[in-house]
Amino acid sequence: MFLLGRALQVLGVGVAYTVWTGIGAVGTLSMGVLLFGESLNPVKVTGIALVMAGIAALKLAPE
Repeated sequence: MFLLGRALQVLGVGVAYTVWTGIGAVGTLSMGVLLFGESLNPVKVTGIALVMAGIAALKLAPE
């Protein structure tokens, strides 16, 4: 929560929250694969790439 608060000082609420939830989603999936042996298939990799692309698009979009 501290890091989200710091991000809100320089980013808009929509972008900061999207980044926060995107990191959580990608991190959760990554830990599931690394720690619990979950399968990683092309659909999951595409989903991760789309989440990351969406975060980048929101960050780069003019305000």
